[in-house]
Amino acid sequence: MTDATAPGDAGVTHDRATARTATPGSTTPRLARRLVAEAIGTFALVFAGTGAIVVDDVSGGVISHVGIALTFGLVVMAMIYAVGDVSGAHFNPAVTLGFWTAHRLPSREVGPYIGSQCAGALLASAVLRGLFVAHPTLGATVPAGAPPASFLLEVILTFFLVFVILGVTTGTTGKGFAGIAIGATVGLGALFGGPVSGASMNPARSLGPAMIIGDLGHLWLYFLAPLAGAWVAVQACRCVHAPDCCRAPS
Repeated sequence: MTDATAPGDAGVTHDRATARTATPGSTTPRLARRLVAEAIGTFALVFAGTGAIVVDDVSGGVISHVGIALTFGLVVMAMIYAVGDVSGAHFNPAVTLGFWTAHRLPSREVGPYIGSQCAGALLASAVLRGLFVAHPTLGATVPAGAPPASFLLEVILTFFLVFVILGVTTGTTGKGFAGIAIGATVGLGALFGGPVSGASMNPARSLGPAMIIGDLGHLWLYFLAPLAGAWVAVQACRCVHAPDCCRAPS
């Protein structure tokens, strides 16, 4: 979900992470390695996060809403430190498009990154279906009230998430804590936004359960709102941070 990295090396940019995994004379192995990292990280996010929702349902509320929010935040943090120096740890199409808009990701890699993220999310939801055959939603995101309210909330939550990601992966200050900051932002968004919109902030996270249960009615909201929030975050980054944060088009 992020462009952060492992402890002690957090803040390695996408270009440096790419170089670290490259094979001389070929770009295929390094891209393949990054795509596998994105798929694994997104699988972990959806499996643990939506899995916590399912387990909370079947256990009569043992995990609780707070526990679900913590699960989302902690799994994101863990995966950032696990594979951040390989792929940049986006785990989220909105983050990937945000980094592309900020000129931190080549156009040719946007599609493969998003494809890997969606594949990881779909596999996680398929595994959860196998584990919890009778569960009706598998943690799918559905607006609790009027869709426009959930749409606006998703825009705002994703804005803050991508703004934090762009900020903590720029420069050198606090790089070792990037995963903590980003995981905390995810957890905070889930904590107060979850009861309203599901606090997706991530099209892949919403796609997985929706596809497996066959309910695509609200996917438009969870696709468009995070993308809009990510775009606004990039513009805010250009206003607040140094030019190397989000390079404006030449």
